Amino acid sequence: MEMSYASTKKRSEFGRQCMFTERASELLVDLPPDPKLAKNFVGKKFQDAATQCAPMMAEHEVNTIKRKMESRGMNHLEGGWPKDVDPLDGEQKIKFQNKVERDEDYRNTIVNIGNALEHCIKQNNTLCLDNIYFEGEEELSFDDVYPSTKTINVFRDPNDIKRTACHLSWSPDGSDKLAVAYSKLGIQGTPFEMSLDSYIWDIENPLIPEMSLKPASALLCLEFNPKDSQTLVGGCYNGQLAYWDTRNGSRPVDTTPIEQSHREPAFKVIWNQSKSNTECFSASYDGQVLWWDVRKLNEPVDTLVLDMSKKGNLENALRAVSLAYAPTMPSNFMVGTEEGLVVAGNRNAKTQAEKLVRTYAAHHGPVYALQRNFFDPKMFLTVGDWRACVWNENFDQSAVMSTEYQPSYLTDGCWSPSRPYVFFICKMDGTLDIWDFMNKHNGPTLTMQIYDEPLFRLRVQDNGQFLACGSHLGTITLLEVSSGLYTLQHNEKKTISAMFAQQTRRAQILTTKYKRRRLKEKNQPLQDKEYGQRMEDFAQRQEAMIIKAEKEFFEITKLEVRKIENKVSNGDSIEKRVQEKDTSTLSAIEQLQELSLKESEDVKATGVNSINTMQR
Repeated sequence: MEMSYASTKKRSEFGRQCMFTERASELLVDLPPDPKLAKNFVGKKFQDAATQCAPMMAEHEVNTIKRKMESRGMNHLEGGWPKDVDPLDGEQKIKFQNKVERDEDYRNTIVNIGNALEHCIKQNNTLCLDNIYFEGEEELSFDDVYPSTKTINVFRDPNDIKRTACHLSWSPDGSDKLAVAYSKLGIQGTPFEMSLDSYIWDIENPLIPEMSLKPASALLCLEFNPKDSQTLVGGCYNGQLAYWDTRNGSRPVDTTPIEQSHREPAFKVIWNQSKSNTECFSASYDGQVLWWDVRKLNEPVDTLVLDMSKKGNLENALRAVSLAYAPTMPSNFMVGTEEGLVVAGNRNAKTQAEKLVRTYAAHHGPVYALQRNFFDPKMFLTVGDWRACVWNENFDQSAVMSTEYQPSYLTDGCWSPSRPYVFFICKMDGTLDIWDFMNKHNGPTLTMQIYDEPLFRLRVQDNGQFLACGSHLGTITLLEVSSGLYTLQHNEKKTISAMFAQQTRRAQILTTKYKRRRLKEKNQPLQDKEYGQRMEDFAQRQEAMIIKAEKEFFEITKLEVRKIENKVSNGDSIEKRVQEKDTSTLSAIEQLQELSLKESEDVKATGVNSINTMQR
């Protein structure tokens, strides 16, 4: 709504018009200085200031050209012979050996070496190196007081177009090798000039990868064979699986055919426990879990569709994101889905429907990490949305233990292979959290800012000492954790089962109480409806009683008025008639009050009985 107000005024009311003219200046006021005020002023002191007459110079820095270093080995089979002796000629070698053996210097050298060797043998006979002389003494512990990590090396993607480190895998033979799968994730697609190579790094040489793996499509996962460090299997973006033997070069030995592979990207692949150590299984967005034998990748050995209606329909299947498997439970496996569910299965079941054993409502979003505990395989870790949860396989109602909701999204997590209470979590804000339930339950033991970019994957070496973290731009940081985080504590194996059992009982009790409360809340509307009906009947009865009482009151009043009128006609005094009228009115009111009080007590008793009935 627009409001306006107009003000008007005549020109004559503005006053006399100002007229400007040019004329000479004139002195209006002259104020001479006052000597008395001069005492209040202070003279300014002289100051020295330095100036630079030289021209301004800028500082510049340059870096030297990076030189790539490469280490090469040489196999030394034969050497140390003089130039005139041919090592391939046996006669010349024998003549030269006889000549050296007849030399006196050679004999003196052998005698001196023999004396030193004899002294060492006598020492060994005196003090047996294999004997334990100090039994019963406890070994001193030198664990760090505070948990900490130390950066060992940083490995960067050598390509110009940076890719995400999608998966990490440590070599199982203890050699310091790390396999990294690189790919470009997102809906924008893969640039045409982007490299598809993934690499095997030596942690001692961060400049050049030890070996390049060249798949037909970008790798999303890559795993070493736990029984053979020379073989690897990887899942590709186009759904295929590729098998490598590092002794045969960078090209894959065999690849699954496209028509038999997954229809969506293969996000996870794990080696399966078998006699031949050649079986593995994979999961994908297409809702299938496929088992393979790398000796024959023409077709899968077994197939499972993650359709919870157990009809085997791919359209209704859950989209798999992660897998979990323990060698001690060879027939059992677990699948983490994009819908936030964890599906537990048994491969040895007879039918497809029986292979899906149970589900766990783990998270509100995709389950990015899923791993069984190394010391208690019935307990498993899930990471998704804004928290991490620890579950018991035999209890699917709720998590046994869980972290608080974090301010940043979680991307990956894993257990420590050397300590049952320790696990690691990486987040979208570039931080790494280390949890140790042995020391602290309500928060991480250590939090570190690794990058300003999101952390995408992490993996712990088998001894638990080294931890590799992969970022969104393909940078791998190798960390060494303090000894207190990978050294097994006293009686830790014994307490892990007791603690998990206690937490499981606690979760069961809380779940039972929650179910009872929900059942009570569900039945509460019915009880409220019955109580409301009873109260409505009570109100109707009370209203009827009030109407009845009012009617009787007015009838009594009319009768009394008639009596008074009759008495007036008979000549009674006015004061007496008024007094009798008031008395009769008060008696009627008292009768009405007694009747209402009696009815109220009956209604209250009825309400109390109904409430007691509902409580029972």
